[in-house]
Amino acid sequence: VTPDMVLDALRTGAEAEGDSLAITTEDEEMGERKVFNKYIPPDFDPSIVPRKKRTRDNFQINVRMMLPMSIRCNTCSNYLYKGTKFNCRKEDVLGEDYLGLIIFRFYFKCTRCGQELAMKTDPKNSDYIMESGASRNFEPWRDSNMEQDIAKAKREADEEGNAMKVLENKTLDSKREMDILSALDEMRNLNNRHAK
Repeated sequence: VTPDMVLDALRTGAEAEGDSLAITTEDEEMGERKVFNKYIPPDFDPSIVPRKKRTRDNFQINVRMMLPMSIRCNTCSNYLYKGTKFNCRKEDVLGEDYLGLIIFRFYFKCTRCGQELAMKTDPKNSDYIMESGASRNFEPWRDSNMEQDIAKAKREADEEGNAMKVLENKTLDSKREMDILSALDEMRNLNNRHAK
């Protein structure tokens, strides 16, 4: 039993009763566009269906993604903010990887001027790098994180091979912790007094 046979039976049954059943091919197409599971006949052979050949060297996929950072277009000076959704082309960066992780490149267009912008992933820093067409906006928390990393590296370099410096730093850290805890206790006591 095929769908055409069912439609023919419906038409003939409606005509016999005197009703006018207007089932057209347009209605069939409209209904079929919403179907996710298509009918597959039992004698279907998938090896007959031709496959599209894809080259692996410069294969691009269309992806919808959100901007992970705020950027500014170099052509029209338009600001594109973090969270703006784009349809992008994604490809693997050939010849580059980080500890076996694939680095991806994304191509998208400026919303005002249509200039193509490109960025790629930076798995080493868990971040993204703008390659062309735009520049990244200044983010103050990135500078503070960098300063903390530099101070930590400097401290480790000072402590290397110097046991006395390690001991001094430990005592300073414990003193700082004790001061913070005493300040917290004082604030709690003040809050308790004002709550009564």
